[in-house]
Amino acid sequence: MGKGMRKADLTRKTAETDISVEINIDGTGEYDIKTGAGFFDHMLDQLSRHSLIDMKIRCDGDLHIDAHHTSEDVGIALGQAVSEALGDRKGITRYASLDLAMDETLTRAAIDVSGRPYLIWDVEFSAPKVGDYDTELFKEFFQAFSQHAGITLHVTNHYGDNNHHIAETCFKAVARVLRTAMEIDPRQADRIPSTKGSL
Repeated sequence: MGKGMRKADLTRKTAETDISVEINIDGTGEYDIKTGAGFFDHMLDQLSRHSLIDMKIRCDGDLHIDAHHTSEDVGIALGQAVSEALGDRKGITRYASLDLAMDETLTRAAIDVSGRPYLIWDVEFSAPKVGDYDTELFKEFFQAFSQHAGITLHVTNHYGDNNHHIAETCFKAVARVLRTAMEIDPRQADRIPSTKGSL
């Protein structure tokens, strides 16, 4: 699947959430995201903008309970869309890592777009919420996203005092490594980046 063709459009409906996702991996970071959870939307905006993946996401979820199902199910749907858009993953760079700074906070993200899902989440928050959003749900989102995108993802917060900054550096760091790892490597644009011949 060549550059400019890596798009996906899907819906996912359960008793808990009704979600639609449209993405273009080879976009410019345009976003139109409405999940009903304000801080989560803000983080997804960062994910889109800094990965350069165009994202349109709508979620009608059971927020009268909490944001758990919304966060997890958006992660599932977005991960499925990324996996679909990547196709056979031919020509991708595959690996990337980055330390991302924001004021007093430093967070590292490392990724292998391998087809083998795994999440290491070494991030702690000093408060149970950022605004009205439960901080434990960040891990739930990335767990669902990595599983359904078929990526190995390691996220480590080295240090930070402000929980907003910690969350934001996680999303921005993941965005940047996604961007790098999913870019087409011109030296192997027609090859799968694995000695096995498939990902």
